[in-house]
Amino acid sequence: MVTLEDVARHAGVSLATASRVLNGSTRQVGASLRAKVELAATQLGYRPNVAAQALARGAGNVIGLVVHDLVDPYFAAIADGAMRVAESRGLVVMVGTTHRDPEREIAYVSTLNAQRVCAVLLAGSRTADPHVTRRLREELDRYREGGGRVACVGQDLLDADTVVPGNAEGAAELARTLAGLGHRRFAVLAGPAGLVTARDRVAGFAGALAGLGLPAPRLVHGPFDRDGGYTAAAGLADGITAPDEGVTCVFAVNDVMAVGALAAFRDRGIRVPQDVSVAGFDDIATLRDLVPALSTVRLPLQDMGARALELALDPVEEARAELVTGEVVLRESTRRVGPQAPG
Repeated sequence: MVTLEDVARHAGVSLATASRVLNGSTRQVGASLRAKVELAATQLGYRPNVAAQALARGAGNVIGLVVHDLVDPYFAAIADGAMRVAESRGLVVMVGTTHRDPEREIAYVSTLNAQRVCAVLLAGSRTADPHVTRRLREELDRYREGGGRVACVGQDLLDADTVVPGNAEGAAELARTLAGLGHRRFAVLAGPAGLVTARDRVAGFAGALAGLGLPAPRLVHGPFDRDGGYTAAAGLADGITAPDEGVTCVFAVNDVMAVGALAAFRDRGIRVPQDVSVAGFDDIATLRDLVPALSTVRLPLQDMGARALELALDPVEEARAELVTGEVVLRESTRRVGPQAPG
């Protein structure tokens, strides 16, 4: 039996291009490539998959949304933005949660492919393991062979339309802003070492400090959640209270870790910001009720989810990557230090 892979190989084009020509995708393919694919199909006697053609033409009305942790307000906001777009287009959203297990993410994509959803949206950081990323990309390719559409919120590593948070850039700007308040000795609650989002935010923050001629921050790795932030901050308590050499500012690479850090400091009698300043990243909605209010890097999370789904539903030939710039927001959890600081 002649497969779509055989046609693509014979025509000298990618599998995705052959699928777009033969399965009725809405993505446009150039006339010369289309002619090559059609000629190869004729020469090999290829018969298109009728179900795949129906999917490519948008016969399904279900969107598959895969997130790392729906309890995390970061993903809840992204999901809300995507769902608003889906509702406006008469589509239904089916949500899967991976609990940050890359194997579950791959399995979800396989399941959504079998259920013939019309688009898949992946939200969350990629892992630093290239083998896992390659396997996920291959699973997505199998889904796209049948005309499925894919978009991501995260790193541009999957050959798909992607909304890319400016993680390194936002963290660098935060470091420069905090240094402008007089801080010189930093610690970073760095999250898991193998998570690309955490790694990029650490690199941006540390790189900006180095560019200012400041010492490298102390890094404390741990889970990318509230409890991870609590445990990491608890381990810093002695380093904060050390006279003349203690850390004056702690940067947590996401807001939920920062929330945990605030709780850990409060439990140990360490005052924020009087004894130590704390900053996070994302500007999740739950910060509105936090005391003290958390300084952070604001990302338009709902807009990111909405835009990612718009990209998936309005495809073009080449995958697009749209960078989203974060905005530093200073609140009561950080204060000026040094000779000019108020007492």
